[in-house]
Amino acid sequence: MNRDEKSVIVSELNDSFNRAKFAVVADYCGLKVSELQKIRIELRNCDSEIRIAKNTLLKRAVAETGSAALSEDFSGTTAVIIAYADPVQPAKVVAKFADEHEKFKIRSATFEGEKLSVDGLIALSKLPSKEILLGQLLSVMNAVPTGLVRVLSGVPRTFLYGLQAIKDQKEQADN
Repeated sequence: MNRDEKSVIVSELNDSFNRAKFAVVADYCGLKVSELQKIRIELRNCDSEIRIAKNTLLKRAVAETGSAALSEDFSGTTAVIIAYADPVQPAKVVAKFADEHEKFKIRSATFEGEKLSVDGLIALSKLPSKEILLGQLLSVMNAVPTGLVRVLSGVPRTFLYGLQAIKDQKEQADN
């Protein structure tokens, strides 16, 4: 690989790291190409990708980006998973793949510039998706006015129950 090819790869990787909201560094040693293809397809479905490059090129590309904290984890056989949108779905894909394949080992991750441990990545993968969280927020926001209406209607309802009870007592007294 000549110098021009390396600079093109570094610039592509640098652009990817600059746009990334979430990135994971993993060791893929011992995996078959078909297994890597499987995770590649799953990641592509959730606006993310897996990239494999030399560690020296990755270190150059990650410098001065939000994922710069990952540079210390670039050693051995390195795969980088980069997510550009919602980080929960790619985290779920990576965690599931790591559970299914013992040879795929997660080293570290970054989420919007902050470094995450493997446990942090697993916790992120257990969160509901963005759509589900928005639905839950909407149901909570909808419950507040509904509860207010119930409380405000409770006073007249109780008053009516009292009047009905007085009416029933007077009717029984007349009989």
